Order: sequence, then structure tokens, then C-alpha cells
Amino acid sequence: MNTGDVLLRRAEQSDALAVADVWRRSFATALPSVRRAHDDAEVRSWFSHVVVPRYETWVATSGDSVVGLLALDGEELDQLYLDPAWRGRGLGDRFIALAKRRRPDGLTLWTFQVNEPARRFYERHGFVAVEWTDGSRNEEREPDIRYLWRPGASSAPRVHGEE
Repeated sequence: MNTGDVLLRRAEQSDALAVADVWRRSFATALPSVRRAHDDAEVRSWFSHVVVPRYETWVATSGDSVVGLLALDGEELDQLYLDPAWRGRGLGDRFIALAKRRRPDGLTLWTFQVNEPARRFYERHGFVAVEWTDGSRNEEREPDIRYLWRPGASSAPRVHGEE
């Protein structure tokens, strides 16, 4: 399947465990050197009780499978993870375009310094590094970077489920 076969829609509570599983697979693949601060059960609980019900959470679905997630918390792009098999197919680009439409005044996000592919991805999408830390403020104790995006002129098609 290609990304044209993928639907972006608001997450429902019934998606929470699938979203958590995408997060776990993506984290393990993209960040093998980063210590996870929480076990699988804690991650599933966090997605079920916090992320999906409290954040503006979107999923990418292909058929009956969740293949990606985006979570916005205020102006923060809190989560953007893709199933490893779906990386490099333009799905992340679609999520970023959606996030920018949903937060037209700007976005912030954090990523780990060791995550070079994510850093290149966000920079390609106009995010600028504004703060570098030693990791003492995150649960993983991993040096990270805060990025900021402020809008320019852009327009993009609406996504199913946008309000």
C-alpha cells in the first residue's frame, strides 16, 4: 500500500492500544540506544488514559491497522511516530502538514539529540532548534532539543475528521 491508501483521522478510545503499539515499535527501531522510562503496560496505560482522551490525537490507518500517530497538546507537537514499515513514504509529511493546519500560529516539539533522522525531518519542515539540553529534565535522561516552527504562507487540503 502507499500513503494515498492511508486515512488520517481523529483517534478514538478504541485506537489507544494500537497507537501505543505503534509508539513502542517505532521507539525501539528509531531510538535503540535510548533507555525507555516506562514498561509496555505503563505505555499502554498512558496512551489509553492520557494521550488519546486528553490530547488532540490523530491516527493514520491502512485498512484496519493503525500505522502512525500524531498527538498535539496545546501548541506542542507531543508525539509523532510511524510504524517502522511506513517510514520514508511521506506519511510523516502528511502529519506535519496536518499539525501546521491545526496550529497555524506555530508549534514546538522536543526530540532527542541522537535522533538525527527526526532532526533532519523537522528542520526540512521549517522547525528551528531553539534549546539544547543535557537531558536532566526528561524521564529518559537523554540530551534533547526543543524545536520551534512559526508559520509562513502555506495551504493544504483538508483531512477527513478535521473540525
